[in-house]
Formats: sequence, structure tokens, C-alpha cells
Amino acid sequence: MTLTNRDIVELTAWRRKLHQNPEISNEEEKTAGEVVDFLADTKPDKVLTGLGGHGVAAIYESGKEGPTVMFRSELDALPIEELSGVSHSSLVPRKSHMCGHDGHTAILAALGRQLGREKPARGRVVLMFQPAEETGNGAAGVLADPRFGEIAPDFAFSLHNLPGVPFGEVRLKPGVVNCASRGMRIVLEGKTAHSSMPETGVSPMIAVSQLMPALPALGRGTFADDDFSMVTVTHAAMGEAVFGIAPGNAEVWATLRTRRDERMANLCAAAESLVTQIAGQHGLSARWDYHEIFVASVNAPDAVEHLLRALDEEGVPHGEEALPMRASEDFGLFGHSASSAMFFLGAGERHPALHNPDYDFPDDLIPIGSKIFMRTARNLLG
Repeated sequence: MTLTNRDIVELTAWRRKLHQNPEISNEEEKTAGEVVDFLADTKPDKVLTGLGGHGVAAIYESGKEGPTVMFRSELDALPIEELSGVSHSSLVPRKSHMCGHDGHTAILAALGRQLGREKPARGRVVLMFQPAEETGNGAAGVLADPRFGEIAPDFAFSLHNLPGVPFGEVRLKPGVVNCASRGMRIVLEGKTAHSSMPETGVSPMIAVSQLMPALPALGRGTFADDDFSMVTVTHAAMGEAVFGIAPGNAEVWATLRTRRDERMANLCAAAESLVTQIAGQHGLSARWDYHEIFVASVNAPDAVEHLLRALDEEGVPHGEEALPMRASEDFGLFGHSASSAMFFLGAGERHPALHNPDYDFPDDLIPIGSKIFMRTARNLLG
């Protein structure tokens, strides 16, 4: 059940290769090809490619009755210029693995190596390399793919590295671990005018100035409450970047966030009502659409128990501190059809934060993450 020194060296080198060649959400074609090639020697019984975009599923069968256990990682990078200074820095301008998905992928590949040497005694293991996690459409695409019915996991597990937590420690608890969220793009339309005669137009200026504080004011409760909701204005633009035209249109972008999926519908309705009211007061038309939709990630108690057993058997320290998180994660949908759980693996208390330009995944987490997953798989499947 353990990786050899050669395994760790090769997995580390491969992780760094992925790090040098990042592909952002919905563009992960070459990364997916790398996964298929790297796993070829492990001889999976079946490989599904192009799942929900560029997703890959490698299936290891026992040939005997038993549950299907899925382990999931992510393929995509971020549109961030890397400033880490490491020797294996991104070779692609303005794209980088600043969230550690390259490391998560290496952890699953480590699992594949071990399964290639010894198949599960019953049931089967699915290694799911998911596309487009960062934009929130990857899991939905995978689940909507008709071939996902060939997988239909009974259990689904995932991990994410977490700077700020002591290296190698795990954070895990049942219930909500990541919030639901979605981006709301609001478009206001009026009428432009010459800047010397603004009264002849219909400007969105005052409406924008009212929306900026009014949208965040829709937030309710504290983060400790299931009724918690939060709105963050992330972007605003108005008119043209010239001095001679009074603006006739504007956009305001906001992220809506709740602990529970049920609360999101109410928050959306409140935001839409507010936009309609303020736009109407100023003679503007308004429309909106939603982007990067994430459901809440909710850990099932029985799935958490399986992970806790593996952590204890492998001697990995764990606790519930730092959970749940306000941040969203595109894993929650898998929990709608399987017993699922995600844990968070400490990257070090002083490690650069996720999505920061100086971040790099700590390679020494590869054997730790893989042994937790492998122990979980063996406990469930033998």
C-alpha cells in the first residue's frame, strides 16, 4: 500500500511538469492527455475521456460485487501570472497552477500506481480527473455526460490542500464544508448624452452608487448560522472612458454566497428585487444573469467516518478547525447522488495562500494524500 522512493521521485517530476504547462478551465485537453499517458502503465480496466469537457475517469475493477468508490481531483489552472520563482514555474504567460490542482492530480495518479499493482478485492475504484473546477461548471458537465452512468459511484471522496493549516494535518467534519455561491452580472441600460448636457440622457451613475452598498447589505446572519448569506461587489463599470459622454449604461458584478443551497434562492430573489427597484427609480432598464454557480459542499456523516478511520489508521493528525469555509468548491454536486466527503490537507501555516502568485504545491503532500485515499479504498473494498 506504500509508494516506492522511485514512485515519489517520478510523481514529483510529473507534478512539476503539469505545473509548467497549465491549462485554465475548459481548456485542459493536453493535461487530460498527460493523465491518460501517465496512467497507461497501471493498466486501468477502462478509461473514459472527454467527460463533461476534458474530464478523465480511470476505472480499476475487481471483477466482484461491491461498491463503486470514486476519488476526484481537478485538472484546471488559473489565469494568474506566476511569481513564485521556483525552477519549475509556469511556462505559459498569465496562467498558473496557483491552487494546487497539479498536486491533487499527482495524488490520484499515485493511487493509480498502487491500484495497478493490486486491484481492489471487491467492487471498483474510479479515479475522476475533473475539468473546470474553478468556474463551477466542471462537475455539472461530468454528471450530465451520459457515460457518467457507467460510473455511478456509491462513495465519492476528494481533498484540497490548505495553506494556514500545519503541514500534513487534516481538517474534516460532517455537514457543510464549503459555501454555495454564484456570480451575478447586473446590466443597467439608460441613454447616453453629451457631457455638457447630461440632463438630456439617462445616466446609471446614481443607481450604481446606490447598488454598491445596498447589495452587500442583503447579507444576513453570522457565518456560524445555517441562515448565513453574503454579497460581495467584485466589479463595476460605467459608460466609456472619455470625458465628452455622459454614461448611458453600466455593469455591476457581485458574488452571492450562502451556507445552504436552500438559502440561495431567497438571496437571488432579494438581489433581483433590489436591482429592479433601484433601476426603476432612475428610469433604467435592468437585466441580470448568473455565472460560476457552485452548490454547497456537504460532507455525509458515513463518508466522513470512513475518512476518519483511514486518518487514524495512518496516524494522520486531524481536527475540525477552519471548517466550514466561506470559499466555494465544485465538488458538492457529486454528493447529490453519492455519499461524499472532502477533507483539507494542511500545506503549512506560513505557506503562500491559494490563488496567490507566489503559491506552489508542496510535493511532500503527495504521499500523505495518497495514503489516506488508499487506506480508505482498501477499508471499503479490501
